[in-house]
Parts: sequence; structure tokens; C-alpha cells
Amino acid sequence: MVDITVSHSATTRHMIEALGAPVVLLDEQGFAQALSPAMRALIPGLEIGKLLALVLRDPDLNDAIEHVALGGDRKTVELVERVPFERAFRIHIAALGAGRRRATLLTFQDLSEQRVIERMRVDFVANASHELRTPLASLLGFVETLQGPARNDERARERFLGIMREQGLRMARLVDDLLSLSRIEQRAHVAPDTPVDLAGIAREIVDSLTLMAREREVTLMLRTPREPLQVPGDRDELLRLMENLVENAIKYGKRSGEVLITVEAGEGEASFHVRDDGPGIAPEHLPRLTERFYRVDTAASREAGGTGLGLAIVKHIVLRHRGRLTIESKPGEGATFKAILPRFGAQQAG
Repeated sequence: MVDITVSHSATTRHMIEALGAPVVLLDEQGFAQALSPAMRALIPGLEIGKLLALVLRDPDLNDAIEHVALGGDRKTVELVERVPFERAFRIHIAALGAGRRRATLLTFQDLSEQRVIERMRVDFVANASHELRTPLASLLGFVETLQGPARNDERARERFLGIMREQGLRMARLVDDLLSLSRIEQRAHVAPDTPVDLAGIAREIVDSLTLMAREREVTLMLRTPREPLQVPGDRDELLRLMENLVENAIKYGKRSGEVLITVEAGEGEASFHVRDDGPGIAPEHLPRLTERFYRVDTAASREAGGTGLGLAIVKHIVLRHRGRLTIESKPGEGATFKAILPRFGAQQAG
């Protein structure tokens, strides 16, 4: 066996510093001797010559390092940090060299994103199941009533069938939104490159939603440039984006109010924004509005036929188009949703 004297091995340090994975080499006493660039980025407080136990104060991790350094088998430890924000790591600990006490090599695997995705998947399934269970339970209840006590009650049958239709449509909207979100996510890595006229789509959406606005006595105002304003895009997705934002403004804005829809050109960008004069949104809700199934007012959203997925779909469409979404609102002052997209030709030129 070749004995590696870690503290004097420049080759070992250079090898670790060339690695792409987060790796730290500790001497026999637990002081950092070499760090890969990824390790420095992952644990900024760790430096050459610093005792790891002072940076990562986890008893299980330090006990495992001690065990391996004293001749024990290699170990794997999972570490969760809560401060300053939650992060999870899987740390593989192996010994280098020989002797009564050995140097150790720690390889870190960042599990934070994986844990977030797992939590999102669990929450998503739970929320989707809950959203479907409520109308489904309602439908089954009405079916049992129609088969039993209301079998020959024509008035009750007509009333129940109308409610059942609404619940069926609610489930259909939810399934449609779930499928739309799935399709958009599957194509997120492929940016659209077909020229699409943003102003033309905005006019089309306003025409299609005029009846809905009239029912709520809402005035739709549209401002667009006279000439076409092209962005590289997927026309159907951009239609869906605009439809969701304008529908939300009509549904949740002030009754008998006004919704202003604006399309305008910027420096290499084009923007589509929708402003309503409704009750506005409290600051604590703004960061979470685009989360799946997140609602500021659950009862009002369901009453308006919302699925809780509309803004999540908007966010993913904007991301696929390599744009950004901004939301501005204050209680009592309405809300403005703005999708900013690269103009056609700007990306290619850049």
C-alpha cells in the first residue's frame, strides 16, 4: 500500500482543486487541506486551514469523520441545514493513507433541489387529488339522490342536473389545465422561434372575452402599436397566457370596473401587461401567486371557476419563451401583471 502524506502532497491538492464535484480533503486533525471550486461555492465559510467542525456543527457528521479517521470503514451521512435557509446534503467520507489516525476525503452531494422537487410532487398530487375529490363527491351525492328520494321529483332533478353539470365542467377545466401545464413543462427546454404578432393576439383575446366582461359590466381597454410587434413564440401558448391574465382581471377585479390591456415595444423586448382596478393583493401573497393551486381567496377562486393553476401556466409559458413575469399590487389599488418577452430578431442578433 502506498502511504499518502496529505499535508505535503501538492499533487493530491491539485487533483482535488480540478474536480467538478464538491470535495474537501481534511488532514488527520480535521483541518481543510484542499477544496474543489464547487466545494467553495457550496460552503463559502470553509477555507484552507480551517477546522471543518467549526463550519458544519453537526454531531453525526463529526462523529462519522472521527470514526473513519481512526480506522473505521467509509461512511455516508445525510446533513440538513436549516439556517440561513434549508439545504440537504449527502456526504461520503473515505480515508486516505495509513496510520493510527488518517486523513479523510469528503464528497458532498447537494440534495436540496431534489428534496424541493419531491416535496412539490407530493404537494401537487395531494392538491390535485383534493381539487378533484370535492366535485366528484358532489356528483356522486347527487346521483344517489336522483336514484333514491328524488327519483320522481322533476324540479329537483332539473336543479341537481344543473349543479352536476357545473361540477363536471369544473373537473374538466382542472384536467385541461393539468394537461396544459404538463405539455408546457415537457417543452420547457425548447425555446419557440416562430414569429408571432403580440398585438394581433391581444386584439383576438379582447374580442373573445368581451362577452365575459360585459356580464360583469367590466370595460376592456386595449392599447397596442399600430404595426405588428413580433416575438419568437408558440401562438397557442401566448393565446393561453393572455387569456389567463385577462380572464383573471375580469373575474377578480372590481365589478363594473375597468381592465387595461397594453402591448408595447421596448429595447429588444416586447411586453404585455394587464391592469385591473380591483381590491389588490397583499404583499405576503405576491411571491406565491404563481405556485400551483395557491389562491389568495380559495372560496372566491372556486366560485369564479378557477382551478388554482392559471398563473402557474402563465409563469411556465413565460419561462419557455425566455421571458420574465412581474406582478405589482397594493391592497386597494388593483394589480398589474406584466409578461416581458424578447422581440423577434433580438435573440438571434444577440
